[in-house]
Amino acid sequence: MRVRVPASSANLGPGFDVLGLALALYVEVSVEPAERLEVVTSGEGSEVRADAGHLAVQVATEVAGHDRLRIEVASEIPMARGLGSSAALAVAAAAAAGAEDPFAWGVRVDGHPENAAASTFGGLIAATTADGAAVWRRLALDPALSFVAVVPDKVLLTAAARQVLPAQVSRQDAVFNLGRLALLIAGLADHENLLAAAGDDRLHQPPRSQLFPEAAPILAGLRQAGALTSFWSGAGSTLLAVCHRAMAAGVEAAGRDLLARHEVAGSVRALEPDLVGITPLERPGQ
Repeated sequence: MRVRVPASSANLGPGFDVLGLALALYVEVSVEPAERLEVVTSGEGSEVRADAGHLAVQVATEVAGHDRLRIEVASEIPMARGLGSSAALAVAAAAAAGAEDPFAWGVRVDGHPENAAASTFGGLIAATTADGAAVWRRLALDPALSFVAVVPDKVLLTAAARQVLPAQVSRQDAVFNLGRLALLIAGLADHENLLAAAGDDRLHQPPRSQLFPEAAPILAGLRQAGALTSFWSGAGSTLLAVCHRAMAAGVEAAGRDLLARHEVAGSVRALEPDLVGITPLERPGQ
């Protein structure tokens, strides 16, 4: 089977470890029977050794129960940039290998229900663990919205980004985030209600700024250029701007200027949300 799975942006500012959004940036995985293990990779992450240690191979062989497989991976999703590459790959490999519940595999491998849910089901989702199980629910997303991803070349591993977070937060900061989260959910459902402040956060972005000090002025510059709001994507280093579709091209151009102004190497691209999640694909030639 061959499947396509979207990238995801988690947190979306105040929705730390809860909100996820699927973006039209994809990884494709195919899993077919073979006499022995064969692994072929291309695109983003192709520098990772294509052997039994590859994440897609680990997931596919465990789902299948053996390693007599030909596994192909072609990815557009940059690794360690806050775009859910691990969750998307785990979900894709599980689905291509015939797993009944690719979402569960994504959660099991990546540990983040919001990334796994967005990649599996598409759209804007809220996800968490309740009564010992990962659960998710779809949230409304205004079709007028588009997104601009500023993707620095700088790698930020999630483990390192977690280490700088404080063990405790104040009640004031918790209430701040709850208020912004409510405003953000309302604004993503109807862009006319989306306030720039709805993307603000006090739980994870400020402490992580020591790892990427240019993030704050770039986020502010994206808003000044016409973004409705902006925030870190996952643990970074990608920054995401939420735009009315008519403003996306201008915000995309501003993102490139901001990278140059702050001497940060990277790329910028406008992205539509993916509303489908896992998509089966025909094999080449069919």
